[in-house]
Amino acid sequence: MRIDVLSIFPGWFDGPLTSSLLGRAAGDGTLDLRVHDLRDWTTDRHRSVDDAPYGGGAGMVMRADVWVAACESVWNDLPPSVTTGDPDPPADAAYVAGGDRPRTLVLTPRGRPLTQALAAELATEDRLVLLCGRYEGIDERVHELVATDEVSVGDYVLFGGEVAAAVVIEAVTRLLPGVVGNDASPQDESFSSGLLEYPHYTRPAEVRGQGVPSVLTSGDHGAVDRWREDQARELTRRRRPDLLPPDAT
Repeated sequence: MRIDVLSIFPGWFDGPLTSSLLGRAAGDGTLDLRVHDLRDWTTDRHRSVDDAPYGGGAGMVMRADVWVAACESVWNDLPPSVTTGDPDPPADAAYVAGGDRPRTLVLTPRGRPLTQALAAELATEDRLVLLCGRYEGIDERVHELVATDEVSVGDYVLFGGEVAAAVVIEAVTRLLPGVVGNDASPQDESFSSGLLEYPHYTRPAEVRGQGVPSVLTSGDHGAVDRWREDQARELTRRRRPDLLPPDAT
């Protein structure tokens, strides 16, 4: 899978996306991750990506012309000069202008909530483009001309879309075959079956007087499976009853 990220802070991703399993996935070719500096598509000497909102109000709004130019370049693997009005663009300057496009996500509080089901849906795509907004928000025309999806990682507001983009990347990438060492692991986790995940235990067998449920050391795999299912259902009932059907609470 290829994932492109557009941000005014591309350096933010240097650590989170180059370590652990994500770094390994990028290293073995499972994930092609490319982070782009949105300011590369500005045309003024100040490299401005925002301006005051029409109609007044607090904060600054990110400009649509910069975002549209950036997305059209990234979609088509063309340099910024092609979509920013360079009078002498490269000979291969043909590009898709608002037509066929890869799945392009704006990270925004008003978007579709990111769930395990949505992550699984996105993991089937060959390519994703993630747009990280800042300031008061992004010009509405970007949502209309560029985005195929609006996605939210929660009912709260962040400084920008970078953290949200990292969440999407992790949630999606770990569902790709071969990224997680045991391919069965993602299938057993919270939300995959509609329930929270069951409790886990490992050595030592006793910690500060607290032991391990005897069923887990019984060797009876059927009993273990039943215990885990019961625990997952009970934990969900106590912590997240909203995940259960009304007649199951």
